[in-house]
Amino acid sequence: TQNYDSGPPPSTVINQNETFANIIFKPSVVQQAKIAQNGVLGDFIIRYDVNREQSIGDIQVLNGYFVHYFAPKDLPPLPKNVVFVLDSSASMVGTKLRQTKDALFTILHDLRPQDRFSIIGFSNRIKVWKDHLISVTPDSIRDGKVYIHHMSPTGGTDINGALQRAIRLLNKYVAHSDIGDRSVSLIIFLTDGKPTVGETHTLKILNNTREAARGQVCIFTIGIGNDVDFRLLEKLSLENCGLTRRVHEEEDAGSQLIGFYDEIRTPLLSDIRIDYPPSSVVQATKTLFPNYFNGSEIIIAGKLVDRKLDHLHVEVTASNSKKFVILKTDVPVGPQKAGKDVTGSPRPEGDGEGDPNHIERLWSYLTTKELLSSWLQSDDEPEKERLRQRAQDLALSYRFLTPFTSMKLRGPVPRKDGLEEAHGMSAAMGPEPVVQSVRGAGTQPGPLLENPYQPRIKISKTSVDGDPHFVVDFPLSKLTVCFNIDGQPGDILRLVSDHMDSGVTVNGELIGAPAPPNGHKKQRTYFRTITILVNKPERSYLEITPSRVILDGGDRLVLPCNQSVVVGSRGLEVSVSANANVTVTIQGSIAFVILIHLYKKPAPFQRHHLGFYIANSEGLSSNCHGLLGQFLNQDARLTDDPVGPSQSPTHLPLLQAGEGPEAVLKVKGHQVPVVWKQRKIYNGEEQIDCWFARNNAAKLIDGEYKDYLASHPFDTGMTLGRGTSREL
Repeated sequence: TQNYDSGPPPSTVINQNETFANIIFKPSVVQQAKIAQNGVLGDFIIRYDVNREQSIGDIQVLNGYFVHYFAPKDLPPLPKNVVFVLDSSASMVGTKLRQTKDALFTILHDLRPQDRFSIIGFSNRIKVWKDHLISVTPDSIRDGKVYIHHMSPTGGTDINGALQRAIRLLNKYVAHSDIGDRSVSLIIFLTDGKPTVGETHTLKILNNTREAARGQVCIFTIGIGNDVDFRLLEKLSLENCGLTRRVHEEEDAGSQLIGFYDEIRTPLLSDIRIDYPPSSVVQATKTLFPNYFNGSEIIIAGKLVDRKLDHLHVEVTASNSKKFVILKTDVPVGPQKAGKDVTGSPRPEGDGEGDPNHIERLWSYLTTKELLSSWLQSDDEPEKERLRQRAQDLALSYRFLTPFTSMKLRGPVPRKDGLEEAHGMSAAMGPEPVVQSVRGAGTQPGPLLENPYQPRIKISKTSVDGDPHFVVDFPLSKLTVCFNIDGQPGDILRLVSDHMDSGVTVNGELIGAPAPPNGHKKQRTYFRTITILVNKPERSYLEITPSRVILDGGDRLVLPCNQSVVVGSRGLEVSVSANANVTVTIQGSIAFVILIHLYKKPAPFQRHHLGFYIANSEGLSSNCHGLLGQFLNQDARLTDDPVGPSQSPTHLPLLQAGEGPEAVLKVKGHQVPVVWKQRKIYNGEEQIDCWFARNNAAKLIDGEYKDYLASHPFDTGMTLGRGTSREL
């Protein structure tokens, strides 16, 4: 996140007039790499508002559909009664509980004097700080922080008991308070697990909570990590006028909790109802809202019965901290022409791709969301099927991705030369349309292609894999040479450098791991990331990790590695074979295969990593360099060959297991001492004979190790060979 007072970050383009704003933030992968090596720049936050009148809101009409934006401001905040319910079971030990405590310290200081609060910690026991809601004072905030500080993780997870206790606290206060009807009651509930103690049946927990809350208590839930019962939390929030958020394992739970609280910290209205005449409006989206929070916006869309309607009557009723509010007015909604901005104002130049029916599309989007929420809440199977079918039909008509629809990328089409050709990068990256398929309720998402695509490319021996072990094949001499490079974690190695000619650069970033017990090394290194820059005919960036492929070729596309898919555009084709390999083909004459190595339960010395294989080097120039590239147009021979590949070294005396006699290799005018070895490649599926060059390939490679270090993942510079430019 960047300090917004310092202006927008680089590459941000803002195009706006009085009624329209278009913000584009599209940093290239290289720009990201220069800012942060992992490519994660932080949150991109847009702060904006529109000119509003203190009235019924803003209504816009286009092509028979309307949208109503209601976001009143300058209202006094409602008092809130809030109970923080925190999981303190054994699974919260360590970082999760510490981050949660730190976030609660910040949130407590943000409470207003008119608010009331309490704190509940739960595991297999329910521990209540106070048996009633407490006024916000410096002393109560201090005492609350002390209570939170002393929470310790232990035991199981009694979700039902914790919720019941929190609801009783709130109901008791509202029943005996003079301002109960003019306040908002909230539960902020955080857990990282499933119910394991007390009531553990999901439907019973939901029923108990709904009956106790009676629509008077809104429950906001936060689920942390991979083991949480997120479906339960989602239904708890949906059925009790709340929201839910998921915090992934690697994310900061504290910052997520603070951000979530910021959304609901200032309630301004409660019990909002917005009405339109039934004779004027049909198929309106949700019109009843339990709360309105500062900084949010209520949006309603629907169809007009009469497209020629001049005025639309609107009534809004709600409660704020001091009174019951009623707003009534007739809003002019003169007819709009198709394709025009709803306000009648011209769009900024360069925005010729706007949807001429965007209000209709907004109506369909809101309706689909509401159908999905109703489907999730329903326990009646016939009703669920009816809701599913309606949501599916709308999603297919308006091309939305939902749990019941999927986006398919075009599969490969056989060519006469036996190779495969992909049709489109995606709807966002090529001319081909998105094809949506229907998925039945209850089925799991499958691969993006109906038949996973396996690349029809024979992988050569020329490769780098494992820790990292390099293999170079010299087919004319029928020789294979191998060597190791002992790098440092975080180093980025130049593997193929042909930027000046074919326009191709391949770099690999190392990750470290402890050496296995009784090993001769102090540490291991593997390739965590392979990056490929293609500069001709148009620039494209590829970043490949064991979990995903990021393709930035003007538009950004992220492909998960656990699904098979083929995409292609402008001479570049990327084929992902699920959890196995990624094949990159460039202009039909260059092909690389990246093997994906995953461990179900990795040992301390193992890491998910990649292997890099050159399948086709025909399109690379004679000036190609890099740790692998420098050998592609070279030949080699042995000056003394005492043992051939077919002979067994075990028959020779005084040799270590796995090694044969030494020889001298002549390559690129150098004489390099080598020793015969056997090495496994292709994920251990094939064993090869090779001549091994010791000492980090001294005399075999040009220069030394430091000459092959790149400054960032897409660095094209090369201090050896022809190319010397380091700028992209």
